[in-house]
Amino acid sequence: MELIFEKMHGLGNDFVIFDQADQYAVDAITAQAAAIADRRRGVGCDQILIITQAAETDARLMILNSDGSKAEACGNGTRCVAEVLMRRLGKDHVAMISDGGKLEAWRSGQAEVSVNMGQPRFGWQEIPLRQAADTSALAVHEDLPAAMVINIGNPHCIFVVPDAEAAPVADLGPVIETHPMFPQKTNVEFISLIDKDHIRMRVWERGAGITSACGSGATAAAIAAHRLGLTSPQVKVELDGGQLMIDWREDGAIMTGPVSDVFQGRLTLPLAQRQSFASAKGQSS
Repeated sequence: MELIFEKMHGLGNDFVIFDQADQYAVDAITAQAAAIADRRRGVGCDQILIITQAAETDARLMILNSDGSKAEACGNGTRCVAEVLMRRLGKDHVAMISDGGKLEAWRSGQAEVSVNMGQPRFGWQEIPLRQAADTSALAVHEDLPAAMVINIGNPHCIFVVPDAEAAPVADLGPVIETHPMFPQKTNVEFISLIDKDHIRMRVWERGAGITSACGSGATAAAIAAHRLGLTSPQVKVELDGGQLMIDWREDGAIMTGPVSDVFQGRLTLPLAQRQSFASAKGQSS
């Protein structure tokens, strides 16, 4: 079984995208997700994105982390998928549905795509947490300040630290991700203030580890910074891979940033018995 895929990235947060997949393809991809995402033996990516048909929107989006687990939302991935859909459909505005809810996206400039991530949720049951707690100041580790926890399609735990560059992302990211307070695990963000319109963020993504950027994480971080009185509602988020703009307003949290093509290829499934299974076509961009 051969499947055509598109490799794309948003600020280095990279994705393998399967467009117009049928149920057989979805099942095969899901079963082999970790192998596809493997950077030595597979195509390599932070997340796998599967585009299928939907009755009331332009597409349904299924998101798989690099460890094979499912995710409800993926901001940069949604922007890349939106670009794929807009090219195929000849539109400048598309709507998608994922397990995190409906998402609308549109072209906002040369090689830039915006997505409305919706409104954040702050209730402890909405995150979700294992038990009732103050989601604006959650103590989860003795070596870290209290965190703000937010659901913006998926759960996020945000720590404000003096210097995000020096934050213990690799050491404490996996500890917080799997903390007992988070029954569905959590994404972990460390942020520091540059000025009232600019923050620095580093991230440990649930099911993927350290990534160069995380769109939903940047959105959650910007919302947290504003709720804490550190920034305005419109914030530039500086990530390892570049910058995203977040504008939290009445109709939702709008994330804007670049999307880039990497290559197209054909993938042969099943993968388990093959050492080399992807033949890439095209050039990096």
